[in-house]
Amino acid sequence: MSKRVTRRDFLKMSAVTAATSVVSGCTVNLQRTEYLESYVEPPEEGLPGENLWYASTCRQCAAGCGIIVRVGGGRAHKIEGNPLHPLNRGKLCARGQAALQELYDPDRLRNAVRQTGGRGTQQFEPLYWEDALALLAGKLRHVDPATVAFLGGNLSSHLWLVVKRFMKALGARKPEVYTLGDELEGRQALIRGGEQLFGVPAMPIFDIAHADVVFSFGANFLETWLSPVYYSRAYAQMRRGQLGNRGYVVQFEPRLSSTAASADEWVALRPGTEGLVALALGKIIVEEGLGGDSPFTALYDQVSVAEVAGASGVPAEELERLARIFVGAPGQVAIPGGAVTAHGHGTAASMAVHALNHTVAQLGQPGGVYLPVEADVYGFAPPPVSTYADVCALIEDMAAGRVKLLLIHGANPLFELPVTAGFGEALANVPFVVSFSPTIDETAARADLILPDHPNLEGWGYHVPAVADRLVISGQQPVIQPLYDTRATVDVLLALAQELGGDLSRTLPWPNEVEFLKEVTAVWQETGTSAESFWAGWRRRGGFWSESEQVRAPSISEQFDVPLALTAPGSGDDPVDYPFHLHLYPSISLFDGRGANKSWLQETPDPMTTVSWQTWIEIHPHTAERLGVQDNDIVRVISPAGEVEAIVYVYPGIREDVVAMPVGQGHEDYGRYAQGQGSNPVRLLVPTADEDTGTLPWAAARVQITPTGRRRSLARLESPEGVTFLRGPEH
Repeated sequence: MSKRVTRRDFLKMSAVTAATSVVSGCTVNLQRTEYLESYVEPPEEGLPGENLWYASTCRQCAAGCGIIVRVGGGRAHKIEGNPLHPLNRGKLCARGQAALQELYDPDRLRNAVRQTGGRGTQQFEPLYWEDALALLAGKLRHVDPATVAFLGGNLSSHLWLVVKRFMKALGARKPEVYTLGDELEGRQALIRGGEQLFGVPAMPIFDIAHADVVFSFGANFLETWLSPVYYSRAYAQMRRGQLGNRGYVVQFEPRLSSTAASADEWVALRPGTEGLVALALGKIIVEEGLGGDSPFTALYDQVSVAEVAGASGVPAEELERLARIFVGAPGQVAIPGGAVTAHGHGTAASMAVHALNHTVAQLGQPGGVYLPVEADVYGFAPPPVSTYADVCALIEDMAAGRVKLLLIHGANPLFELPVTAGFGEALANVPFVVSFSPTIDETAARADLILPDHPNLEGWGYHVPAVADRLVISGQQPVIQPLYDTRATVDVLLALAQELGGDLSRTLPWPNEVEFLKEVTAVWQETGTSAESFWAGWRRRGGFWSESEQVRAPSISEQFDVPLALTAPGSGDDPVDYPFHLHLYPSISLFDGRGANKSWLQETPDPMTTVSWQTWIEIHPHTAERLGVQDNDIVRVISPAGEVEAIVYVYPGIREDVVAMPVGQGHEDYGRYAQGQGSNPVRLLVPTADEDTGTLPWAAARVQITPTGRRRSLARLESPEGVTFLRGPEH
């Protein structure tokens, strides 16, 4: 009679059989347990149990730092900075480290999809890539090319080159590149200001490393500004100094940021008066002859130090002391941050700060201001940055029905733009919307077709950093085989070009992305070197760059030949109804919100408040007392454009007439770690473009604070009431 085998008995026998099959033919070591890892696709150059390191480029922001990635068992395990890369020299920020979570995001799209239940329903039908490309090619064939638009975000340089050529050959409108992060950094305003002041549309480079005194007007260069790892390295070099000289840093801003906390002095001026203070410092320097006889006295004829003191809240005697500090060392540099250009009259405010560098003859000098070397002579250049006014023009055309097909890559305008800018309503008037997002964010959720791009660690490419002290072409290569059925956007555009033919196929003749990269990067191939060895060296090194510094001294335009004038900006909002200046700042971990889908970054405490996972509002203790609120109270923050709720953090490092909120939370989509966390303060901004620069005056908003009577404890590493344990999202 046979014995009945239960499921438990079967599993026991299976386990014994499996164990026997593993150890048979091997010497059994009873002191060690070995685990077998399967490969997605075994690398040809790798051996089981061996770690491989691949050089590539970080794409978590526009800086373009070099990285090396440790890969073992067919999986990427760790990201570090590339020690050979001249931009970061082996250093890497938390956002770069967290790129692993972009690769293994459980909410990544695994194939091309079409939304079948209507936009926003997220009823997706998977598509074969051949069918998805045929669908898009058919749409492009039957639409007026002049009605095709492209909105990009954090584009790599090689993708921008292909997009630019594709749209031009198609006969489509000029592609736009815009992100909230670029706006907060003042990136476009700095480039446009550089063009007006120095005649070159390039990002100025501030030589902090060789400076003895740094006056930063709202530039949080130790946090998220432009290229934070590059400038953090420069700051460290300045602090080491020569012959015991440690360097001196003064931070001008209304809130004590992490950069201000690391400075020697924090000057808590009134928001929007940064340019005025720079003018007053210049006036004192030339009027009192602090730097010797100056030929720039006429520049400051219209400046009144007393009036600036009254407008900024910085006493005249304090301004005089600071002016003496600025000229009291051989190397000085003044840096205009994003907030300088975000109050209106941005060019004049930026000129006021650069005039300080001009007054002390620090343009093109060590420890002063340089311009980057020209890479675009070879067709290599950082992707351009559109203005908010450019985006408003696109929204206007979308609303009027002049855009029939919209392509979106790396941008999330439904999260990044003020709600009252009208992008959502205008998007409803576009018949066909295509997103290339690998994750369903707010904008991708309202697309008709999603063609998910590879994440950074699975993709090819190159990037030209906008901030570098030499020519740098930072290379990108896949460190593992693609986990899912995604496809590089460059390959998508190349395939479409061949399918549509004509000028497109002649302009973009390459069969795939790798062949395109091999051909365009061959310009750097040395004589006598084979194409194969150059390509292998490019990947092994992580790109191409000059070994020595290569920068240009800026030439002075006629802008500095006339007296400088700048009035105190006003938001236009009633200070009685809206008594507080709203100071927004990018989260050091989430940045402008693009890092919110990574739990590592959500869990990373803010360096000044130690808060994570939530949105808070920083209020001065005296202001909190007058409002009758305290830590962990929930308040309603109201502006003329809208309102949000936030949790109170009583913060002494802020002016009494200012409240501050971090940007980055408040996603309605974008995956399980981002969705439903905090609120988005961008909703409080009035969507008007500055007439001078075309930028969004995000630093000019005023708000009122209303207690709700509700409370919620902030997740903090430190608390005056005791230890608070961190809690993640309840999923």
